[in-house]
Amino acid sequence: MTYSTHEQLEQSLLACDACPLCRDAIGPTSYNGSPLSPLTIVGEGPGGVEDEYGVPLVGPSGQLLDKALASVGVTRDRAYTTNVIKCRPKNNRTPTIEEGQFCAAAWLDQELSLVKPKVIIALGSVALKYLMGPTARITKDRGRWFTTKHGIQAIATYHPAYLLRLTGKDLVKAKWEVFYDLRSAIEKCQELAPDYLLKSPEPPDLLALYSQRRQQRQTPKQ
Repeated sequence: MTYSTHEQLEQSLLACDACPLCRDAIGPTSYNGSPLSPLTIVGEGPGGVEDEYGVPLVGPSGQLLDKALASVGVTRDRAYTTNVIKCRPKNNRTPTIEEGQFCAAAWLDQELSLVKPKVIIALGSVALKYLMGPTARITKDRGRWFTTKHGIQAIATYHPAYLLRLTGKDLVKAKWEVFYDLRSAIEKCQELAPDYLLKSPEPPDLLALYSQRRQQRQTPKQ
């Protein structure tokens, strides 16, 4: 099905039960931020906090992402954040390439068609493989610009969850690499959409913003 508005797409997405992943999740997750933004951030899939709130990257990984974006002058309300996989895999495992292909073909492709971003930041291997190709490797291809099949300029960097697993010199090195990748993305975005403001005076409290959705998702279905 093709959707003419973002609202129609989101309504259908949140009711999706097209694959087995939804059986072990509270339900599909949607997006956060602004569909009007020239900058789209594509993550891998929801974790436990995201499954509770129904939106991507609001748990520990999302909070680290917020800090990284702040270092390059971006607040999440001025970007559009989504995931390749919409339902949390059981035990928070990494989604397979096949799961990513199936879910993204149903939802992410239509999101990008409606949002029409100028720049995409791909976070982690699952997002990179879907947007660049199945042979892509995050260790080899992060920081390199490529054009997605949607005709959108994209760059990949490490997923914040990866940074949370690092320590010492490895963590310092990876944080700097993420900083340079994000800075490159923001410079490209400012070049392609110079009139768009990527930073609000006050960063949003995403957990407070979606607290009502969390309550609704905890209510038993009739």
